[in-house]
Amino acid sequence: MTRKSGDASRSTIRDVAARAGVSASTVSRVLGGVYPVSAATRGRVMRAVRELDYVADARAKAIAGVATPTLAFVLEDITGPSFAHMAHGVEREATRLGHLCLVCSTEGDVRHELEFVEMMRAQRAAAVILVGGTADTPEYRERTHRMADSLASAGSRLVLCGRPPLDPGAPVTVIEYDNEGGAYTLVAHVLAQGHRRVLFLGGRADHTTALGRERGYLAAHRARGLTPDPSLLLHGDFTRDAGHRLMQQALKDGLDFTAVVAATDMVAAGALTALHEAGLTVPGDVSLAGYDDISFARDLHPALTTVHVPYEELGRLAVRTALEHTPGAPDEHLLLGTHVVVRDSVGPPPSVPAERAGAAQSPYG
Repeated sequence: MTRKSGDASRSTIRDVAARAGVSASTVSRVLGGVYPVSAATRGRVMRAVRELDYVADARAKAIAGVATPTLAFVLEDITGPSFAHMAHGVEREATRLGHLCLVCSTEGDVRHELEFVEMMRAQRAAAVILVGGTADTPEYRERTHRMADSLASAGSRLVLCGRPPLDPGAPVTVIEYDNEGGAYTLVAHVLAQGHRRVLFLGGRADHTTALGRERGYLAAHRARGLTPDPSLLLHGDFTRDAGHRLMQQALKDGLDFTAVVAATDMVAAGALTALHEAGLTVPGDVSLAGYDDISFARDLHPALTTVHVPYEELGRLAVRTALEHTPGAPDEHLLLGTHVVVRDSVGPPPSVPAERAGAAQSPYG
């Protein structure tokens, strides 16, 4: 008889063994997945598990050393769309490889991050993946190096995904994308349309991701022999509200610009709303570009020209590389490419005829 969930007693491993006609140790081998068992035996055991609604005791599995292997994904803000795509990649790859994925959102609290990593070390997680830019300070490098050493001593692996790399010799895996190159290519495309006054809505001045995108903006100008006006570089954070606020302030201050490059698509979305509120059209009056290519970028009006970052693949690669690392092997430092996605939000400035801008079309576009 199949045991109902409302019964007072739960099925035990001995009940499963009796139903399947095998020993309790054989049931443990099947559920643990660490010893070879014939397909017929496995089938009988799993059928008994379903019929008896058996749930393995996680504590007993942990004591036996057959608990589901885990890895951790640590980020500052889980609500950010780009991080959500990365988390999706991490979770799917972890599941494919038979690992449980745990997610920690720190909200920028370093102490919380350290406590969670220590918890993962104690549980001997296979890997801990730290995601997102931060301030690249001596304190950061020392703290993260200690973290990497501590995890390595427990047989775990630290992965820095989009975070500043450490000095040579740290036991870490580094997964990056071409952050600065993506911004360079995007701004080169905007300049090729004839724009010379390009407003940049950046992130925090000490944030490595924001700094990389700002460097790309500056380098694209230098490549054309241009010196951008320092008043056109504004700083906030990577949110929609920051983009809206910075755009409103730029318009209020009467800044002279014909195009806007936002550090993220979320910032661009806020800027787009502020431009519409001011009665300006995009790209007729002002061109606008973003960065990240999150899913709704194509659904804005107009659809947003942006830089595509392979966030899901970054997450998948972080998992694969960490789990496949051989102790003692050279540390990995991998770089993924980015590319510009040209949509409808960038055109020539109002004073440049479309045909002339088209003749100057950048090879990057």
